[in-house]
Amino acid sequence: MELLKNLNWRYATKKFDTSKKVSSDDLQKLKEAIQLSVSSYGLQLYKVLIIENPAIREKLKPVSWNQSQITDASHLFVFCNYTDATPEAIDAFIKQTAETRDLDLDRLNGYGDFIKEKLQEKTPEEKTSWLKAQTYLALGNLLNACAELKIDACPMEGFEPEAYNKILGLNEQGLNATVIAPIGYRHKDDHTIGQLKVRRPKEALFETI
Repeated sequence: MELLKNLNWRYATKKFDTSKKVSSDDLQKLKEAIQLSVSSYGLQLYKVLIIENPAIREKLKPVSWNQSQITDASHLFVFCNYTDATPEAIDAFIKQTAETRDLDLDRLNGYGDFIKEKLQEKTPEEKTSWLKAQTYLALGNLLNACAELKIDACPMEGFEPEAYNKILGLNEQGLNATVIAPIGYRHKDDHTIGQLKVRRPKEALFETI
């Protein structure tokens, strides 16, 4: 199974080779992998920023615990959840579904109303948690796609979301930075290369009922 080989190859890269850049062709493949991610109801209520601009990344580094991956990696992916699941967003999804599958829009409106009703049942805290969780599903696809392409990545929660929101102008767009992932190629001097993976044993991790 190639996926298992890829997962054993990858690790959270701590030091990137600044001289190596991810090709535009591979970037397109990564975008498509993220686009194909699963999400609750299929809504995909998030946006992914791919930051190349060195000046912006220099601004982000101090609010990312001064971690070198922010500026040294080829690209910085910032996964941002929308701060609300608006009726308009759901209506747009239902319309797109009807157009993509050549279905009668009126037949799908009931499903749209069902989604709106279920989301209205959530408390504000539950809705925020749900919206943030969607970005992690997309992050998983990015990491798996990177591993297949032998592109290194480092998923990170070690940053200040509020500062990211301000620097990147996310608040004005109704967005919130949830999780980030620098990608590129490992530096030969990365001290974590080759370290054995530490994972819970299967007998502790799984239970068949």
